[in-house]
Amino acid sequence: MKIVTRFAPSPTGNLHIGSARTALFNWLFAKNTKGKFLLRIEDTDKARSTKESINKILDGLKWLNLKWDSEIVYQSKNQKRHKEITEKLLAKGLAYKCFCSEEDLDKMREEAKILKKPFRYNRMWREKNPKDAPQNIKPVIRIKSPIQGETVIDDIIQGTIKVSNEEIDDFIILRSDGSPTYMLSVVVDDYDMNITHIVRGHDHLTNTFRQNVIYEAMKWNKPTTAHIPLIHGSDGSKMSKRHGAIDVEEYKTKGILPDALINYMLRLGWSHGDDEIISLENAIKWFSLKKIGRSPAKFDNEKLISVNSHYIKVLNNDEIVKFLESYYIRKYKIKIDEISIKRLNLGLNDIKSRSRDMIQLAEMSLFYCSKFPLSLSKKAQKYINKADKTTFKDLIVVLKNIENDFKKQKIEEIMSKFLTEKGLKLSDIIQYIRAMITGLDVSPRIYDIMEILGFKEIKKRIESFING
Repeated sequence: MKIVTRFAPSPTGNLHIGSARTALFNWLFAKNTKGKFLLRIEDTDKARSTKESINKILDGLKWLNLKWDSEIVYQSKNQKRHKEITEKLLAKGLAYKCFCSEEDLDKMREEAKILKKPFRYNRMWREKNPKDAPQNIKPVIRIKSPIQGETVIDDIIQGTIKVSNEEIDDFIILRSDGSPTYMLSVVVDDYDMNITHIVRGHDHLTNTFRQNVIYEAMKWNKPTTAHIPLIHGSDGSKMSKRHGAIDVEEYKTKGILPDALINYMLRLGWSHGDDEIISLENAIKWFSLKKIGRSPAKFDNEKLISVNSHYIKVLNNDEIVKFLESYYIRKYKIKIDEISIKRLNLGLNDIKSRSRDMIQLAEMSLFYCSKFPLSLSKKAQKYINKADKTTFKDLIVVLKNIENDFKKQKIEEIMSKFLTEKGLKLSDIIQYIRAMITGLDVSPRIYDIMEILGFKEIKKRIESFING
């Protein structure tokens, strides 16, 4: 049997980190078993589904490089088929028309409240003749759920779970306006798409019991399920905005690399020994749904940053330059020229080792590409305001002596001699130099920077401040 999985988001918002992890686990399972990974957009909720959300979901999946097989299925286009199944269930006596008024339902809710029980429809129209129905009410269609016995699910992750059929109500499969409900649409689409395994969040477990009713009624083979525990914040509560970013687009904006986010999401509930850094190749090779734990995973932003730092360190410089070209044009209207690229290739390794995210890397690299005036940090501006101009004029004169051999060793030697003659220590002036040539108060090693920029550029930058 060929494994077929699916990711089926509702386009009512951005691609949430929990949904992205679900997509990842489905994708990895399909890749591991040489199966198929399908994408279905569940856009039947026309009031909340938006084109913008669809685009953001697709963009997020593409950014994460989670490529789906075959064409995208849009659930809204299958409504004719969903209604067809409803008619079949009605014809077989496995579904019925319910003519309950809002008053009838409110009364049931009130009774449940008094009895301190969850609200369940009382099946009042299950055996009634539709001929006795009031003329002013458009009926909904309800499935006839089994009343006796129990429903058993053998879940790959959660194990064997049993629910008394008394707990499963006769839920609606077709609304009074003729539109199919989520419960029906999902089952029909999964069947028509030949889905063999449904991998989704633990919050869908109750849906699985209800959807099984439709599978049983239609005598369709049920897919194997795997319900993934939810992601919680570091404090153990449900993941929310107060724990940091919650959707993929935010992580992208904050400078998280897609490979890093993939790696980190993989480790949220799944493990391979003590391995923290796992290549995509190994992830595909090692992935198993059986290795997913049952407990909620805790999202730790610092661990994500740590993983991201690793991926930045090993990222190809050409890829970084591509990112910087886009970032600098977008934010600063700066176009990277050949000289800047040469400087970046010499200085990036040091900056990569210091960067938590791509935004920090970009801001720390800006001085290699900037045209005057330099963008100054607040602390850098304070240093420049306090700088002794005479000292730095004298420094330029001294540095000119090694203009044709402007290497960090030579720079360090001549600077040491200069400072001794002035009765100064490096710590007395280094922050001022850093501010003048980088615009930053924190940077890579100053002698490395000076060598990369070269004497002429160093002279120009220092003079722009002491003469300005």
